[in-house]
Amino acid sequence: MSDDDILAPRKPRSGDRSRDNFRGTFQGTARGPIIDQDGREIRPETLEQGFQELRFEFGQGNPFGNLTREQRIARIEAIAKLLDVAFILPGTNIRYGIDGLIGLIPVVGDIITTAISLWLVREARALGAPWYLTARMLGNVAVDGVVGMVPFAGDAFDVMFRANMRNVRLLRRWLEKQPRI
Repeated sequence: MSDDDILAPRKPRSGDRSRDNFRGTFQGTARGPIIDQDGREIRPETLEQGFQELRFEFGQGNPFGNLTREQRIARIEAIAKLLDVAFILPGTNIRYGIDGLIGLIPVVGDIITTAISLWLVREARALGAPWYLTARMLGNVAVDGVVGMVPFAGDAFDVMFRANMRNVRLLRRWLEKQPRI
């Protein structure tokens, strides 16, 4: 690739269908409304009008951008699994996550994992979780954060309590009771 291509990229030739094929494989795969970070629904037409001149040809774009409801739920579940049950202690059935590992760093580790857990609660609130569910989720995070500050015993508690998985389970149960639009 020459320096000219970097500064002024080539326009696709008429026979070059790679961009169209890429767009066609991902278009229409996600179902449900597109929700912004504040929980408001965004119409797809407004997205197409605002970003026609801005195109990325690598990856799927901004992971914190406008995601569908299902994508947000999947992201919350993936982060909760990573925090609480990503690994298995060799020779046992005990599952632990990076919450237990980062929590080994005194005070700072527990503050970091509590902040991530609070972000998950914020995402649940953006999905429309009611105040009583959010309060219960915050209680789980508070118990995990406070008890997790105790050296060694708090780390064992982090491994067994799994506040993030509890919160995802609460959110899932609430979402299953909601009518589908």
